[in-house]
Amino acid sequence: MFERLQTLEERYEKLNQLLADPDVIGNPKKLRDYSKEQSDLQETVAVYRNYKKTIDELNDARTMLDDRMDAGMKEMVHDEIGRLEVQKASFEEQLKRLLIPKDPNDDRNVIVEIRGAAGGDEAALFAGDLFKMYSRYAEQQNWKTEIVDASPNEIGGYKEIVFMVTGKGAYSKLKYENGAHRVQRVPETESGGRIHTSTATVAVLPEAEEVEVELNDKDIRVDRFASSGPGGQSVNTTMSAIRLTHIPTGIVVSCQEERSQIKNKEKAMKVLRARVYDKYQKEAQAKYDSTRKSAVGSGDRSERIRTYNFSQNRVTDHRIGLTIHQLDQVLNGKLDEIINALILNDQTKKMEQADAR
Repeated sequence: MFERLQTLEERYEKLNQLLADPDVIGNPKKLRDYSKEQSDLQETVAVYRNYKKTIDELNDARTMLDDRMDAGMKEMVHDEIGRLEVQKASFEEQLKRLLIPKDPNDDRNVIVEIRGAAGGDEAALFAGDLFKMYSRYAEQQNWKTEIVDASPNEIGGYKEIVFMVTGKGAYSKLKYENGAHRVQRVPETESGGRIHTSTATVAVLPEAEEVEVELNDKDIRVDRFASSGPGGQSVNTTMSAIRLTHIPTGIVVSCQEERSQIKNKEKAMKVLRARVYDKYQKEAQAKYDSTRKSAVGSGDRSERIRTYNFSQNRVTDHRIGLTIHQLDQVLNGKLDEIINALILNDQTKKMEQADAR
């Protein structure tokens, strides 16, 4: 581990030199790539340097111990050694976590797709609740949300809603939301006061760059149609809505949120690229590791990951057994406690796997 850390520190210093090189400064691509690499290494190198400083201080303190010291001085030195040993252990744990291979998609923007599943209108209402929850969470993270496509129903919910989340680290946090979300509550339409169970599915896709997924025009069928509102009625007489079909995979994407056909096509292309990227990535991963399934979920849309119980003001994440009696706050975007616990669980599992090798 420490040989690797030393190599990373040397690379970090090399990057500092490269970023001051006029040839690099004049090359936007190299400047961007080197800056990102330096930024990715910065925290690890800082912790490693603090760790080395702590080791030096610990060695100095141990050297100071002398039988000729009076009892008071010896106690002070022992206390300092104890403090430094705790600090050393803390830095070692941080370094193990920082050396866990990073998901290459973590810094990407994401496309989130929410669909009402079992439960009819109640499932559609719950899909709307989830959309509001993620929108408010994004605001708290200083991310931007933008609706790509939506199929609202007559009572204020969504049969389906697709939206983009733009911001640093969006995928690193929202990727844990993949799966089936279950709600238990008394629907407004229920006169008998009985609790109903409904579900909505959430898919989180990393936005793909054009260079990663090449979409040929000949492989895409473009259909233009008038945008529609709840119930399917036309709300726009111009043919501004766009439907893209990727013929090789059969993936279909629609967008009707903008008045401009060009803007709708741009948004639809981003979603199509992300879905094709996600499909190819999953296929490639399956070839190498067909049994891979971590404790935080495989991303399988059918996997029930969380229950939202209104009568008990309770949210339970089934992957890690976490229960929070603050449903109202969670639905208002206070997701940090859940997501941070999922990240910690994921990192712990990966550290245990690394230690077992």
